Amino acid sequence: MQATTSKAVQIPRRRWRIAFLLSLGVLVNFFDRVNLSVSQNALHESFGISLVAFGFLLSAYNWTYAAMQVPAGLLLDHFGVKRVGRVSTFLWSMASFGAAIASGVGGFFGARFLLGVGESPTFPANAKAIGYWFPEKERGLATAITDSAAKLSTAIGVPFLGVLLLHFGWRWSFAATGVISFGYFLLFWLVYRNPSDDDRLSEEEREYILEGGGQKENRKHARSGAALVFLLRQRKVWGLALGWAAYNYSFYLLLNWLPSYLSISFHIDLLHSVLYTSVPWFFATFTDLLVGGWLVDALIQGGWNANRVRQTVLIIGMAMGLGIWGAGHSHTPEMALIWISLALGGLAASAPVAWTVPSLIAPREGVATIGGIANFCGQISAISAPIVTPYIVVRTHSFTSAFTTATVILLLGVFGYAVLLGRIGRIPEPTGAWERGSPGD
Repeated sequence: MQATTSKAVQIPRRRWRIAFLLSLGVLVNFFDRVNLSVSQNALHESFGISLVAFGFLLSAYNWTYAAMQVPAGLLLDHFGVKRVGRVSTFLWSMASFGAAIASGVGGFFGARFLLGVGESPTFPANAKAIGYWFPEKERGLATAITDSAAKLSTAIGVPFLGVLLLHFGWRWSFAATGVISFGYFLLFWLVYRNPSDDDRLSEEEREYILEGGGQKENRKHARSGAALVFLLRQRKVWGLALGWAAYNYSFYLLLNWLPSYLSISFHIDLLHSVLYTSVPWFFATFTDLLVGGWLVDALIQGGWNANRVRQTVLIIGMAMGLGIWGAGHSHTPEMALIWISLALGGLAASAPVAWTVPSLIAPREGVATIGGIANFCGQISAISAPIVTPYIVVRTHSFTSAFTTATVILLLGVFGYAVLLGRIGRIPEPTGAWERGSPGD
């Protein structure tokens, strides 16, 4: 055991460079997403956008994002992470500039539609890249590093963009995210390579990845991919999709409406609402990394049953998300933030495990397609939450029923993970599986 540990310590760590690159992409990605959530009053003054119309604008990004999930997964499994990633990062940076120069509501909708197209491959691509670059026992932490960036981005992005908006106006806040996004496009172009293309990846580290269950690249498999119809018939895929849809409903409800919830329910001004908003997102960043990443990998590497560890974190994390019900019945902003932090913390802990699942259950070159299927279902929720929430709030004059709706949906997600997904094991290859091909992407 000592010899094995010593050898592991000596393994080069170039693969972690990829994890942090992907993490930076998610950080920038969510700057673009949350920018709109702090702009309600400014856009109302500029374009006369009502609360309900703003809900539609919030969800506009998710319409094209959802529509592109399965196509993006298929494109990733066919053309690879490097090619698709370069195109997508360029498109999402252009979308931010488009929002900054929008002359009306129609132009703003167009920019948000383009942002959804550009960002659609992000998470399926990350799942695929981590499957290539990491052994199974390290994928929890690698995925948590990328996924936690979404929470960290919201924690720092909402107050940063809110202050920028207050001092310089909403156009400059969108222009700033455009500059940051274009910078990431250049960095991704220069840095990202698959293991087979990386000349600086040592043979020792390459063998360590493959011996630990890292997915092998294969051009012939990538050209055919795992059949979409075959994957859609798998119960595990639908269990993952249902769980992710439930997670995303609460995630996007809070992502888009938390500043407005604090402002409307507790009469807090914009500056304080965006500052308070960062508290539960910082907590979610912590649980994402500590529980969903480090603890999961530590337990598995310590000899615990990998399936039991992952299933436990998935189900308990989703169950903690039910704390959103408590937020709907809170009478002070402090108590509301405690309940929301509990809910987001649990959901965040489950998220990196859920994004590890595609690489653990997919047939060869089917990781991104499964990720796309799951994220498509998740985006149906992401579209619904920003639209359904203002209708409920306008009708009931409070967020209580909106948070209760999220609670019911989370219970369905627990069922999806516990019953439909079940044991996290690889789906058998479809009949007539591919012949051995040559490596590469």
